[in-house]
Amino acid sequence: MVTDAISDYLTRLRNAISAKHKVVEIPGSNVKKAITQILMDQGYILNFKEIKDEKQGIIKIALKYNNKTKDSAIRNLTRISKPGLRKYTGVDSMPRVLNGLGIAIISTSKGLITDKEARKHNVGGEILCYID
Repeated sequence: MVTDAISDYLTRLRNAISAKHKVVEIPGSNVKKAITQILMDQGYILNFKEIKDEKQGIIKIALKYNNKTKDSAIRNLTRISKPGLRKYTGVDSMPRVLNGLGIAIISTSKGLITDKEARKHNVGGEILCYID
């Protein structure tokens, strides 16, 4: 049994990228689907598909690579807020990943959004992860 679903999600992505897989399958949940949607909107992955089954479903993610160098669009995935130590931020102290080149995924009262959207909506929340 996995105690931290988001860490498991990030680890599966990290492992698939290091092994140069084109597609990775991840057990589904609403939070994982929201993170995947953010990754697609920001251009870090090509596409994703949600497959329904009797249990929780599966999210199939098509990873994005550079054609010439074969490098992944995602260079670094870092989990920030963990079950043992939650990290929260207000809008005034919102983190900037690589001076705005990366994104931070924030869990707010408006749902899961990026750090740029959180500044725009003037809300703070729990910092789930950094992606660059």
